[in-house]
Amino acid sequence: MNRIPASAPETPSFADLYTPKLVTVLREGYGLGHLRADAVAGLTVAIVALPLSMAIAIASGATPAQGLWTAIVGGFLVSLLGGSRFQIGGPAGAFIVLVSATVAQHGMDGLILATFLSGIILLAVGLLRLGAFVKFIPFPVTVGFTSGIAVIIFASQLRELLGMNLTHEPGPLLEKIPALWAARDTITPQAAALSAATAGAILALRRWRPHWPGMLIAAAAAAAAVAALDLPVQTIGTRFGGIPSSLPAPKLPDLSPARVIEMLPAAASFAMLGAIESLLSAVVADGMTGRRHRSNCELVAQGVANMGSALFGGICVTGTIARTATNVRAGAHGPVSGMLHALFLLLFVLVAAPLASYVPLAALAGILAVVAWNMIERPAIAALARSGAGETMVLALTFLLTVFRDLTEAIVAGVALGSVLFIHRMSRMTAIAAETPLVPQDMPDDAEPRRPYDEAAAADPDVVVYRIRGVLFFGAAASIASVLDRIQDTHRALIIDFSEAPMLDSTGASMIEGLARKMHRRGVTLWLTGARRDIRRVLLAHGLRRPEARYAPAVEDALRAIRAERARERAPAPEAAQA
Repeated sequence: MNRIPASAPETPSFADLYTPKLVTVLREGYGLGHLRADAVAGLTVAIVALPLSMAIAIASGATPAQGLWTAIVGGFLVSLLGGSRFQIGGPAGAFIVLVSATVAQHGMDGLILATFLSGIILLAVGLLRLGAFVKFIPFPVTVGFTSGIAVIIFASQLRELLGMNLTHEPGPLLEKIPALWAARDTITPQAAALSAATAGAILALRRWRPHWPGMLIAAAAAAAAVAALDLPVQTIGTRFGGIPSSLPAPKLPDLSPARVIEMLPAAASFAMLGAIESLLSAVVADGMTGRRHRSNCELVAQGVANMGSALFGGICVTGTIARTATNVRAGAHGPVSGMLHALFLLLFVLVAAPLASYVPLAALAGILAVVAWNMIERPAIAALARSGAGETMVLALTFLLTVFRDLTEAIVAGVALGSVLFIHRMSRMTAIAAETPLVPQDMPDDAEPRRPYDEAAAADPDVVVYRIRGVLFFGAAASIASVLDRIQDTHRALIIDFSEAPMLDSTGASMIEGLARKMHRRGVTLWLTGARRDIRRVLLAHGLRRPEARYAPAVEDALRAIRAERARERAPAPEAAQA
């Protein structure tokens, strides 16, 4: 029977990887009904994004206008060029910690430059097709840093929640708490009541009227209460002088070499968090819709969006999980809804910008308090705690480092610890077992065809067979080597069977190569059986060839070759036979 070789999977073309989902949707056919569905979804998302974009920008140390510019420019570009059908881009709460720290250390011009550079980094990551690697962040790390960011967001809003008057508010949590406690006498009861009422209204509407725009209703009601009762609280108008009625002219940031080098660490942090957040949001949208996003195309769009946002004086852009989920639930058909959401926000800036001046900062703080509460994934934390000590350790380490140290440090440390735990578990799954030749397992009495029991093979003192079970990689190589090193010189042949080894890395191959040289010096023949094509390629690359090593398809084939060679050695020489 002729075997037909399995064809290798085709490498995706550039168009397959980077065609925006907007093009895909338009190719499918786009009608008036689709436009109507996208318009409704876009308006719904814009209503949610309006107060949220301003609140996130203020909490980040920027102006509310910058938050709106980010949502307008960044949101439009993410939907226009992105690889996700339903992704909504804009400012995200996850960036508040990094953005506020960058503003405090480098100023607003440094933040805009870092945002621009992060766009370039994201663009390069997408074009280099590294998007798949971003998905390898362990789940406990994602839950840990998200929960840590939620705690920091809530702590950053305590001053506005309580209407406190601080001349200087420290950034680190351990310094912030004593400063807030020292200023407790400046609490404004009206602001505290307003923020509590805003948060309560949002939660109540979410429970009793989930389809209503709770954040916008609560912010509008708070603004009306301040105007009607003349409450002594700070508003967007008193703090920032309102927001402009138009977008600013695009302008390149300072790209001098010294300034670029100075802002590269912040830009790398923005890019890393943006990649994680945007692809996580795209995965959530895929889970809700059954669609599949293009990760590298999405990263390219995120890069362009961050560069575009920086040109207009905006802050970091990323995919936003809550707004993307709102877009899906509102019945969006494709990326047009995200583009329309940006246009609706632009319309608000052009027409109704003066109304934003009346929104109290306490109400926006109440909105962010609800956002922080929602960011803490309580069911996921409980599930990880039940999963075992390893997941709990990764979660706790990432959370604590996020809250008390640095977000980048937390992600790196969490991934490192998660990798160590994974390596430990994989090494415990890899085993090596001595096998009786030709009798790999006990067979039931009615098995057909039955493999005959070979007493000579089972009792052969010259041959030892070892079977690798599991992945032979650097985490398991040392333990496997310790077993194989005990092979005695009395054996004439060693068979290592790879039929149950799905993968072999360079460390495992190097260990086998060292064993082969040692066995060759002892006069022991090493046979490697059952190696798949990819495993055999690695072994050959590490020099495992004759005379140190020989290959056979299966253990039985190696045994037949060993017996044949032994028979030839025992056969009398021709001269002796003639005598």
